[in-house]
Amino acid sequence: MVGSVNVPEDLRYSADHEWARQDGSRVRLGITDYAQDALGDIVFVQLPELGAELEAGQSMGELESTKSVSDMYAPVPGTVVEVNSELVDAPQRVNEDPYGEGWICVMEPSSPDALAALLGPAEYRRLIEP
Repeated sequence: MVGSVNVPEDLRYSADHEWARQDGSRVRLGITDYAQDALGDIVFVQLPELGAELEAGQSMGELESTKSVSDMYAPVPGTVVEVNSELVDAPQRVNEDPYGEGWICVMEPSSPDALAALLGPAEYRRLIEP
């Protein structure tokens, strides 16, 4: 199963299955293909609050699926500056396109090297392999 999981090379990953993409001085965040597959059909997304100041590892919202409710955790410390409000009416985008239309939020990291603490693609693949 893991062989078919998409792990893009240009992203960084948390052990909690969030991804982070550098976007200028900001970081775009979402959940990984592995996480959305494990959750099943996502039916509700509780987005982080705009302007929320989060520490790395702090809960930034929830995903509700037909199987369970799961917290999403901020992979980097910083301030939420944008949220994907389209997910309120179309939560299935997280399943359909977790690295594109299914993104969760954009943060302004409180540290310029915040992404360095996250896993690279090869490390993340090792984490999710049985």
